[in-house]
Amino acid sequence: MLTDDERLDYLLAENLRIIQSPSVFSFSLDAVLLARFAYVPKKRGRIVDLCTGNGAIPLFLSARTESRITGVELQPRLAGMAQRSVEFNELTSQIDIVEGDVKEIPASLGYEKFDAVLCNPPYFPAHEMSDKNLSEHMAIARHELHLTLDEAVRSASQLLKQGGKAAFVHRAGRLIDIMAAMRANRLEPKRIRLVYPKAGKEANTLLIEGIKDGKPDLKVLPPLIVYGDDGEYTEEVRGLLYGNEQ
Repeated sequence: MLTDDERLDYLLAENLRIIQSPSVFSFSLDAVLLARFAYVPKKRGRIVDLCTGNGAIPLFLSARTESRITGVELQPRLAGMAQRSVEFNELTSQIDIVEGDVKEIPASLGYEKFDAVLCNPPYFPAHEMSDKNLSEHMAIARHELHLTLDEAVRSASQLLKQGGKAAFVHRAGRLIDIMAAMRANRLEPKRIRLVYPKAGKEANTLLIEGIKDGKPDLKVLPPLIVYGDDGEYTEEVRGLLYGNEQ
């Protein structure tokens, strides 16, 4: 079941388990935030999670919906971890893990077949790789070595039905880039929420959702603060992580 330095962690709010590895991949708070922020059809819909990593977002979503969920991951090791987590939680009837390139996946999964797409893409351009000690797995997950933001947005749009919704999490500093990419690919931004590490600090993360061929009307949601003055998670973030808030 587990190999090398893998461990089995709890997803407390969902009462599920997930395989993680400190040297290969562990999901971050960003995955939790995106899974909670994104629209998902409750039943009979089709959802795809691009750059799924070790499958955290499909597992989170399985507690919110009965719809079929597909996770797409380029790296075989991560896709394998995701698949074993799905099997461990007995969710193979709801979640499929596909090993493949996000740029090419619409051709195999089908164009305009999905009701919702989520994506937590690599955040940093390849030329910003300053940490040479990153493992290959983490470097690919964090940096645009194999997938750029524009390519991720394009694939999301190709997968979506007209009127379907695509949600992304990214660095706040890439706000203009992601909005430009969305509009260039028929995804009209409809909701945005900025995430701040603490009150009074600059936003470091953004959550954004768009509708394919939607009409312009952007709603800017209240800010999300991660840590309080005491250095602990705020009440809202604790609820998202641990399930004491629905």
